[in-house]
Amino acid sequence: MLTAMSTAISTAAVQAAAQAGQLPAGVAAHAPWYDGGFWPWFLLFPLFWILVIGLIIFVARRTWRTNHRWAARQGGEGVLRERYARGEIDETEYRQRLEVLRAEEK
Repeated sequence: MLTAMSTAISTAAVQAAAQAGQLPAGVAAHAPWYDGGFWPWFLLFPLFWILVIGLIIFVARRTWRTNHRWAARQGGEGVLRERYARGEIDETEYRQRLEVLRAEEK
């Protein structure tokens, strides 16, 4: 209904301009909006927003995965660093456990 109404309004506007002498007769008959409205341009706006939202989702998921993998890798070493910083273990034990953790990754 909205497309039919916009087509009717644009048709009436073009015909009125052609009758008033503002447009040549050939332009009024072959105007791009005269026959069917702006249908191809109407599809581009939703497509643009779908692509923008899809790109945002893609970047967010990729960032989350990267951070999740990094946190998983740093988990044991991070706990070990915290225990050493709090003084729960000494340097010798820290280095031994760090060596064991890094050997298991390979």
